[in-house]
Amino acid sequence: MCGIVGYVGARSVVDVVIDGLRRLEYRGYDSAGVALVFNPDGADSYLEVDKKAGKLANLEAVLAEQDRSLEAACGIGHTRWATHGVPSDRNAHPHLSADGRVAIIHNGIIENFGQLRAELEATGVEFLSDTDTEVAAHLLGREYAVDGDLTEAMTRVCTRLEGAFTLLAVAADDPDTVVGARRNSPLVVGLGEGEYFLASDVAAFIAYTTEAIELGQDQIVTISRADGITVRGFDGEPSEGKPFSVDWDIAAAEKGGYDTFMAKEIHEQPQAVADTLRGRIDEAGQIVLDEVRMSDQDFRDIDKVFIVACGTSYHAGLVTKYAIEHWTRIPCEVELASEFRYRDPVLDRSTLVVVISQSGETMDTLMALRHAKDQKARVLAISNTVGSTIPRESDAVLYTRAGIEVAVASTKAFLTQLAACYLVGLHLAQVRGIKYADEVSAILDELVAAPGKIAKVIEHLEPVREMARNSAGKDRVLFIGRHVGYPVALEGALKLKELAYLHAEGFAAGELKHGPISLIEEGTPVVAIVPSPRGRSLLHDKIISNIQEVKARGAKVIAICEEGDAITASHADFVIETPATPTLLAPLLTTVPLQEFAIELATAMGRDIDQPRNLAKSVTVE
Repeated sequence: MCGIVGYVGARSVVDVVIDGLRRLEYRGYDSAGVALVFNPDGADSYLEVDKKAGKLANLEAVLAEQDRSLEAACGIGHTRWATHGVPSDRNAHPHLSADGRVAIIHNGIIENFGQLRAELEATGVEFLSDTDTEVAAHLLGREYAVDGDLTEAMTRVCTRLEGAFTLLAVAADDPDTVVGARRNSPLVVGLGEGEYFLASDVAAFIAYTTEAIELGQDQIVTISRADGITVRGFDGEPSEGKPFSVDWDIAAAEKGGYDTFMAKEIHEQPQAVADTLRGRIDEAGQIVLDEVRMSDQDFRDIDKVFIVACGTSYHAGLVTKYAIEHWTRIPCEVELASEFRYRDPVLDRSTLVVVISQSGETMDTLMALRHAKDQKARVLAISNTVGSTIPRESDAVLYTRAGIEVAVASTKAFLTQLAACYLVGLHLAQVRGIKYADEVSAILDELVAAPGKIAKVIEHLEPVREMARNSAGKDRVLFIGRHVGYPVALEGALKLKELAYLHAEGFAAGELKHGPISLIEEGTPVVAIVPSPRGRSLLHDKIISNIQEVKARGAKVIAICEEGDAITASHADFVIETPATPTLLAPLLTTVPLQEFAIELATAMGRDIDQPRNLAKSVTVE
């Protein structure tokens, strides 16, 4: 969750680190801090730590008041999403060893910190924070005192830690070196001209280089001006990372004239979906996955599909269930990753587990993936992050091409996940011979047309904004849908909860009369996602009945429906029309007005759109 940055090079270290933290603040913004190592001529090198609770601006204000006539030789920085200890100055990172010679920052959770803390306290170590991270700081300081080698010290410490963690450290008397370590938590290396970066996300150094190295599991990396980059395993054996180039530039990490990153990312959705679909069909008309370590026969042997994900990605999975079962006739279940392995699901070699994670590092999803692999199931990953842990550990991968998504509340990641999931469903249908080539081609034609339709929806969002402003004084908003409209309702409610901190719930429309209709009172906004009257007319008729039920109890109905749907228009108080598209693909369009609804309502309430309270973009702890 937390954002971490390390730098060694000729640029202003504090500028590079703060710039990196600014680009990573979406990963956590409870507090921020830096540790800088200075190496003045003719004097001993020394370490300075500054940290402040609250957003990064608070730390920047502290640094602005200091004399920076002497440039730091290297440094690390951290922006925090609290796990152990409340957000405060004392719990902010970096943390220092007992002798003050070593500073460390951390992303993740050290699960055996209690045992280690008791051990250290028994030797007289005094703890100054409530964090698990301080345990690592004291252990590292103790090991560093043995031989003065920060890499060796980090290697010894990591063998004692349990859980998920990324660690970066600097030492007061080693002004040329930053050492990092990773286990089940993201860390990438940036390669510049005579300069090197460590970060939890390439966004931190994209302004300086697009060349990077992905690290494997249980690896230590050292960056220094003198020796460049060295990588080893936790066992001390030399290792190598995997080089890759970042395929987006600094402009993707800027707002580009929009008021918020989320607004920008909503407008980027047509291109993101088009990019995700581009090049996925080969000359023989076969759908192409990015990495496949499964044969066509492996896919033919599949007799059950599980889709496993969290949050917004879970909603994408719920939509996908309808598509996969309709197109392939294979039973499909959708599971919350945080619950999957604890209920002991029935898996075997003929089970396909599709794991969805924007970051490719979501800890609940990663643990579910590993449980599935232990049960001999095959795993296909859908992710936006090349080289991340989840794709690396899967049997097949389909990357979304959403580019960087900075706003915490997901928009284009959701739509590109839908597009990728549709491709997975069609791939299964194609390989198994359930659908003829011309049938698959017809669906693909509709998919390819979707970005243009999404753009049309985005062009006509002003009525959505007006409705949102009119709803700003309400204490709740309900969302209802049927079929694929139900997951869209869940996603619309989640967006409103994330951004407006408002009671919002999504319901299967048919369930209203089984309890939730008691929530309706005079003036309650109810957003109805209405299926097309064409083809699935029964579904359409049913939700019209649900609209009448809530209106009879005083609700104000906002309907998201297909262009020309006069029946819905005659029953709803407000109507937002979307271009006609096949029912299974409709979520690509009907979700977009709900994203804008959430932004506008939250803005009217004075909320922080890009950085909602208590949330972080990438959840790398369980």
